[in-house]
Amino acid sequence: MTALPTRKPARPYFSSGPCAKPPGYSPDKLAIACLGRSHRAKIGKSRLQLCIDLMREVLRLPDTHRIGIVPGSDTGAFEMAMWTMLGARGVTCLAWESFGEGWVTDAIKQLQLEPTVHRADYGQLPDLSKVDFADDVLFTWNGTTSGVRVPDGEWIPESREGLTFADATSAVFAYDIPWEKIDVATFSWQKVLGGEGGHGVLILGPRAVERLENHTPAWPLPKVFRLTSKGKLAEGVFKGETINTPSMLAVEDAIFALEWAKSVGGLAGLQARCTANADALNKIVAARSWLGHLAADPATRSKTSVCLTVEGADEAMIKAIAGALEQEDAAYDIAGYRDAPPGLRIWCGATVETADIEALGPWLDWAYANASGL
Repeated sequence: MTALPTRKPARPYFSSGPCAKPPGYSPDKLAIACLGRSHRAKIGKSRLQLCIDLMREVLRLPDTHRIGIVPGSDTGAFEMAMWTMLGARGVTCLAWESFGEGWVTDAIKQLQLEPTVHRADYGQLPDLSKVDFADDVLFTWNGTTSGVRVPDGEWIPESREGLTFADATSAVFAYDIPWEKIDVATFSWQKVLGGEGGHGVLILGPRAVERLENHTPAWPLPKVFRLTSKGKLAEGVFKGETINTPSMLAVEDAIFALEWAKSVGGLAGLQARCTANADALNKIVAARSWLGHLAADPATRSKTSVCLTVEGADEAMIKAIAGALEQEDAAYDIAGYRDAPPGLRIWCGATVETADIEALGPWLDWAYANASGL
């Protein structure tokens, strides 16, 4: 067995969701006055509204866009958008990893639509120039399971006919999102903010609101998906009056994370932390012939969910590497996603410390050497 490295990451939390809590986090730091109270009481509504206001502030979201807290994490938020707004015109889906492929399945098998689908293999991006924006367009801004992202928003025209639906769960707080080009965006607190799971966030631009108020879907809508009442947007959903009962503990957890985000410089500070972490991991990869990036093009490589290839690795080797690192408390949950090619996936979001990424390199060497018998 190769000798153990001498220094461990202080916080070995590299899971791609739920992700590392913000530095300095402790449950006893959460405000708990609203616990045990109705979320519809004045205190509950005020905390939900504060959470929405903080998200708007940190994201620099324009007043033209509404923010709602909804059930079911990012998946619930995105499916809510699909079920309520699709069917008015053609649909185009982009899929280059498992979650984008999931939206294709929903569109075809569940909603019985006939979308145009642009696919690419793991590590690649579809040809964005071929997208027809006369359609409603569904895409993943940052592919959590492939480590591939869209480079920017330049490929999206401002004068589009259809709506843009961005699954942005590993992208918000990490990149500049051109909100004037995004009609629907979804995410969950559990990614870049390091919040708790179970709740999604739905962001609607004015064109999405218009669609909701002027389009009646051909299929039935479950109660938790209904965003209109008597043909008008249910404005309360975007003012803290959630469709179902939220976990106020999770809300307080998100408020803590958002206030921490402000303390490190807001959106610019979060982006800088993501970039520093990704750069530190890039140096580790560049110094090792047996490691590589699944996303070959740096312009479309994720700065948050970084997916790595491992020379000669199969599922058993990856399991051995990840298991050995977890047993030594050196890195938790870094095996690649089950549908992705065998490899490692290391979260480099803002709640991770760069020093912990830097400390990871020798531990990867140790685990790889032992797993490959070197």
